[in-house]
Amino acid sequence: MQHSAKHIADRIRLMISTKQFQVGEQLPSTRVLGKQLGASFHTVRKAYHQLAGEGMIESEQGRGFIVKRQSSALDKTERLELGAERMQLLLEELIGFGLDEAEIEAIFEEQINFMEWPDRIQSIATIGETVELAKILSDSIKNQIGVKSSTLKSDDYDAAVNYEALFVPIHLVNEFRNLSDSIRIMPVVFHYDADVLLSIMDRAGIEAIGLVTAEEDSIPKIINELKTLMKFEGAFVAGATYGKSLPLFVRNTDLIVYTPASARLVEAKIPEKNRIKLEYIISEKSADMIRSELWDQ
Repeated sequence: MQHSAKHIADRIRLMISTKQFQVGEQLPSTRVLGKQLGASFHTVRKAYHQLAGEGMIESEQGRGFIVKRQSSALDKTERLELGAERMQLLLEELIGFGLDEAEIEAIFEEQINFMEWPDRIQSIATIGETVELAKILSDSIKNQIGVKSSTLKSDDYDAAVNYEALFVPIHLVNEFRNLSDSIRIMPVVFHYDADVLLSIMDRAGIEAIGLVTAEEDSIPKIINELKTLMKFEGAFVAGATYGKSLPLFVRNTDLIVYTPASARLVEAKIPEKNRIKLEYIISEKSADMIRSELWDQ
């Protein structure tokens, strides 16, 4: 879906005003946000410059665009004049569609109530069988769609009820059905990055694959998934990081597959040619659903 610079600027302005982007926070790069929205980076840059002109964001050398303030720098008189101009144009358009005064008033009241929604979606968590698996999914959603979320283990219901929305892997959705009346449950379909799997399988002659995680409980889940997807007949050796130490087997293993939560240690100690980081790819339908929640409402 294509988005105009005005539409993108309007949505980001709303997200900043409702504190979904905080003061001092770095916005996605123009290329990243353009890819997430299906818009050109030129269009995103135009939107960012519009917001910079309003004083809400600013460009910093080496960091890109940063949120400068939570609301426009326009004074009250300027805000009222701008609002009146926009309202007049909208009213003329609605009257042109044949709506009468009562209908316009009803729509206006409905939308005022609906505008409570941005406040509700500030609080989002991603669910996983372990916190580490939740983080893989959370990072993938952030990188591919631009939505940030906290992470929760799937059995942590007491914490889950404190969020207004949950990203839930499709195979865990039934466990959260009872919360759907009070929490927005968003099922997420995803799979391992095919390029990652192909990179593993292309390593001819490998008899064993090393798996490094940050949590012991993540190991059997990941191994079962990889074995099913890759039809790998060799052996897996696996272990979790401990403090600042890697499992001992990494010294004698040709290929290390690792999770984002263990990345700092693995990437500091294992040569790039001998390691592959696990990542998820969010399905297009799930990505479109999440985008529509933030960008198209």
